[in-house]
Amino acid sequence: MARKSSWEWSRTAQTRQSMLMAAREVFGEHGFAEANVSEVVARAGSSVGSLYHHFGGKTELFLALYEDHQAAHEEAAAASVSRAKQAGVDDPVELLIAGARAYLAGAWERRDLVRLFIDGDGPPGFELVRRTRGREWVRQNAVLLGAGADPLDRFTVAALTSIIGEAAREVATSDTENDAHDVIEAAMTLIRRLDPLRVLAEG
Repeated sequence: MARKSSWEWSRTAQTRQSMLMAAREVFGEHGFAEANVSEVVARAGSSVGSLYHHFGGKTELFLALYEDHQAAHEEAAAASVSRAKQAGVDDPVELLIAGARAYLAGAWERRDLVRLFIDGDGPPGFELVRRTRGREWVRQNAVLLGAGADPLDRFTVAALTSIIGEAAREVATSDTENDAHDVIEAAMTLIRRLDPLRVLAEG
């Protein structure tokens, strides 16, 4: 089988991205259940056959949109933590806060998607996908904080992760960017006040 040229790969990526952008609009307006594949492809300037070729169907399209959204969160958070480390920050809590700030900034930038995935309907099995992703997020934060495996450590990290998650919900439903900024600062203040390193050390 002949390899695709770079132009063909670029066109394929562009088609996929156009469909994801159209899906973001349509799912955001109608939710998953009421969204229509024909409306997605019409906005993307594509065809139903092309959508099924790239994604397999409406469920897979929704999940691909979710995975792209989560990947953007993770990349921004990881880059922010890396920059903080390069600047000489070595306090695990401050590194967590650096990542959380980037995560919450993304929640404002993509607030339509946050609202869709937190409060909207989704395809069968989506709740399991969300929970699995949440557990992985807790695991990553545990590594960053140097948490152990005992119940207190696990619960502490889960609670901190939940604070960030709830802050994302509040950010996404804020009326203005200034309101969202205030939520982010309140969440960072709360994390510092909880003094998680002390709790983890005592555990």
